[in-house]
Amino acid sequence: QVQLVESGGGLVQAGGSLRLSCSPSGRTLSTYAMGWFRQAPGKEREFVAAISRSGGETYYTDSVKGRFTISRDNAKNTVYLQMNSLKPEDTAVYYCAADRAPKEKRLSNSYANWGQGTQVTVSS
Repeated sequence: QVQLVESGGGLVQAGGSLRLSCSPSGRTLSTYAMGWFRQAPGKEREFVAAISRSGGETYYTDSVKGRFTISRDNAKNTVYLQMNSLKPEDTAVYYCAADRAPKEKRLSNSYANWGQGTQVTVSS
């Protein structure tokens, strides 16, 4: 088990930016593929973005392409989600997820390890 700690959430106006960070506690991030998911009130948890262990491959859900960027700095043991041009519909709790070999990067049940979540609220 990997304990993941997210940070960087908050309240921002539409059109603004936030950067989320996620770091594991006591483990080396470079051995894990990483994902970001989000869950809005009354909705199911949905895939946002994923990145391979090396950082060479990234994946996004269509609604965030061109606005969000997932990246990782294995030397700093941290994965990031840069969120620009935020919209009210981006409001959700954002979760970081890790797995050594997720079978399907866009599915939440492919990831064995999760953070506690960080709230992102975008006001109109």
